[in-house]
Amino acid sequence: MKIANNKSSRKGRIWRPIRNLVLIFFLGSVSWVLIVGFVPVWFTPLMIIRTVEAVFDGETPRNSKKWVPIEEISPNMVQAVVASEDNLFLEHNGFSFGDIQKAIKHNKKGKRIRGGSTISQQTAKNVFLWPKRSYVRKGLEAYFTVLIELFWSKERIMEVYLNVIETGDGIYGVEAAANEYFDKSAAKLTKSQSALIAVCLPNPRKFNAGNPSSYIVKRKNKIVSLMGKLEKVDFDKKQDK
Repeated sequence: MKIANNKSSRKGRIWRPIRNLVLIFFLGSVSWVLIVGFVPVWFTPLMIIRTVEAVFDGETPRNSKKWVPIEEISPNMVQAVVASEDNLFLEHNGFSFGDIQKAIKHNKKGKRIRGGSTISQQTAKNVFLWPKRSYVRKGLEAYFTVLIELFWSKERIMEVYLNVIETGDGIYGVEAAANEYFDKSAAKLTKSQSALIAVCLPNPRKFNAGNPSSYIVKRKNKIVSLMGKLEKVDFDKKQDK
């Protein structure tokens, strides 16, 4: 009987700290998501990483960013990122399994790696996690995606996404991108300008929306065409459902 009690005591000493850590992480992450659901996101892990990289390279860190509410972002910009990044943004609950399967098939062919992430997943990664791919990060990304889909509206997810996404070397958010590339505010972006910013998002430090290559112009034209074919993004309509 005494031996059994000792074993039970040892198990308790092992599992109790693990249980407490899991509980602290869960409560902390939920609280974090709830807070960020109402306040502007002024910095992200990626911004910190880019700053540290610049310092180690002996360069002056650049952080061009200005938070604006979604009401001050052109509907063209919203339509462009949906057309370019996530056609089913308003319909899914954070994950597009069809796109994930397509990405897996594409990557098995040994071609350039293609992601299957939705705007919700990208927002979760950008705000709460680090950019380097790993199974741990993908697992946490899925966890935070579930949380923001649960606690945030689609409009809030889009607002945060458009304000924190990397849009150039040291440039974050579409307001800073509009200022940098087109000398205007995000509220005044045209369809063409919005599409240029959107098609550069997969590699914003390589592609330049203000000085697009022929490849980017070709991609931009396809996105502008798709923007006209897709149903207009209407967050009020989504909330009424």
